Amino acid sequence: MAIRLLLTITTILALASSLAYASDPSPLQDFCVAVNDSRASVFVNGKICKDPKMVTADDFFFSGLNKPGNTSNPVGSKVTPVNVNQLPGLNTLGISLVRIDYAPYGQNPPHTHPRATEILVVVEGTLYVGFVTSNPANPNEKNKLFTKTLYPGDVFVFPEGLIHFQFNTGKTNAVAFAGLSSQNPGVITIANAVFGSNPPISVDVLSRAFQVDANVVKYLQGQFWMNNN
Repeated sequence: MAIRLLLTITTILALASSLAYASDPSPLQDFCVAVNDSRASVFVNGKICKDPKMVTADDFFFSGLNKPGNTSNPVGSKVTPVNVNQLPGLNTLGISLVRIDYAPYGQNPPHTHPRATEILVVVEGTLYVGFVTSNPANPNEKNKLFTKTLYPGDVFVFPEGLIHFQFNTGKTNAVAFAGLSSQNPGVITIANAVFGSNPPISVDVLSRAFQVDANVVKYLQGQFWMNNN
């Protein structure tokens, strides 16, 4: 009888869970360390909501994406974001936008958005783009590279969390716009995170991970890893 009751309860719970649509919200930041201190500041997902009576059209407005970004930097690109930090009306809407400018042979280096899928459209120039898969069940598909050369009007999508890049293969400037499925998608530029972390990752860890001499790691850690965002 006890076993039959347990099976019945388990079945009901399984059915209930299959019909439930509620779930924990996706995090919009890397971490939030709990602290038992009433005087501490609170920084969590999203923002404090403005009084609806005080909302104006300006809360849903941003101007400036017609202006080219400054690509005079080592990677030759500039990302101009329009996320919840620039456009308060995006709060809780789960979307954001960027403009990306590329100098000739400039690139948006390999990076990942931990909280968003990205869909990119080329407006000007020619871009070589791609992303790398993660570790699927089929070992033959592990770290598979998908690439495409894009021209004005072409669209490409980068799945959430996967490493991707864009490279201007032309001799003229290129411009692209991208939508992202988060109000605050985050960005981790691989080289910056690995070789430019603060404090630095152990040389022993990186030399073993990349199977290179420690001096190579030290050289890379000594470079200036700039942020194009």
